[in-house]
Amino acid sequence: MAVFSIFKNTVLLLFFTLSACGNHTKTHNKELNSAVARDTLATDLPIIIAANRTEAYLPLLKGKRVGIVANQTSVIFKDTHPLSYTHIVDSLLAKDINIKQVFAPEHGFRGEADAGEKVSDGKDEKTGLPIISLYGKNRKPSKEQLQHIDVILFDIQDVGVRFYTYIATMQLVMEACAENNIPVIVLDRPNPNGHYVDGPTMETEHRGFLGMTNIPLVYGMTIGEYANMINKEGWMENKVVSDLTVIPMENYNHQKDYILPIRPSPNLPNNTSIYLYPSLGLFEGTNVNAGRGTEFQFQRYGASFLDSTKYNFKYTPAPNFGSKDPKENGKICFGKDLSQTPKTNTVNLDYILDAYKNTKDKSLFFNTSGFTRHAGTKELQKQIEAGLSQEEIKKTWQEDIDQFQKIRVKYLIYN
Repeated sequence: MAVFSIFKNTVLLLFFTLSACGNHTKTHNKELNSAVARDTLATDLPIIIAANRTEAYLPLLKGKRVGIVANQTSVIFKDTHPLSYTHIVDSLLAKDINIKQVFAPEHGFRGEADAGEKVSDGKDEKTGLPIISLYGKNRKPSKEQLQHIDVILFDIQDVGVRFYTYIATMQLVMEACAENNIPVIVLDRPNPNGHYVDGPTMETEHRGFLGMTNIPLVYGMTIGEYANMINKEGWMENKVVSDLTVIPMENYNHQKDYILPIRPSPNLPNNTSIYLYPSLGLFEGTNVNAGRGTEFQFQRYGASFLDSTKYNFKYTPAPNFGSKDPKENGKICFGKDLSQTPKTNTVNLDYILDAYKNTKDKSLFFNTSGFTRHAGTKELQKQIEAGLSQEEIKKTWQEDIDQFQKIRVKYLIYN
């Protein structure tokens, strides 16, 4: 499936719709059919990401000193073709936009650093632009780093999972800009997990870079919608409010499939891994390997200490792109292959419940502080250890999810 695939044959639909309108005595049916045709056309048109809508944001950059928060996903597509694109920094420079510096999130400007690996300041070899790291000791732009900037442009592909750190970077950038009276422009992109809301909600006492606000694990919003939410709900430090402009996409809705043409980070190589990431990402707070050190990151799980008699699938992690020292490095891991899993609309706890059940020595399983940071609550580990079922655990999430949904709906730009 291509990124900008057309899902239905709109030509046939229009033909039958227009034929149905031939009876002048059925005015109501004619209007209804025309409305259906218009809605279907809007659904079937290719998504135009905000970065491609240069006419909407170039006037806001002209004559300004621009800072840009970007990585390898920050591209402008050529003729809506998913495999033909130009990096937004290169494109803006070609249009004589005065980019002063690039701010790099986790994994770096070119997306080559391991998860958790410090990203250093430096200079981009291609453009010569200075790069300021926002991952490591410095996660929020300082006043000094912003003193020669008139406007910040943020353009990074998100995957809609709370512990994916790009939304934390966005929040800290917005906060710093609000404190220094610098406008922020967010270019919106599709969320491949934007079709549902699920998972435990972050508790205030556990907030950090893996979750800065009290939202569910999967929040069902684009990065632009989420930017509006944290801004208008007063969720930034000291309740500062950013001078924020979100450039929306065209022809997008939350149910529309979007296949990412560029991996958003080294260990999310395809949409299967992205769909499974909310569920298998919980293994990041355990000693179980979730595919790092293989070519099937977040599409399998296993460990040397899982009961080998319970599994017929095994693999051995080894250092590779995106994982210089993977969990269970060089050890035979017993577990499950999930690489054929279809698109999901839920956080699936069966995987972690299965792995815990089949760990003989339970003391080997959890890294408690890491698991709490990922889950956003201490309760989930307790529930797993107590042997609760997925259904029983999910019931405890529902009240918080319902409360979040009431807030979320106020900020949805797309259906």
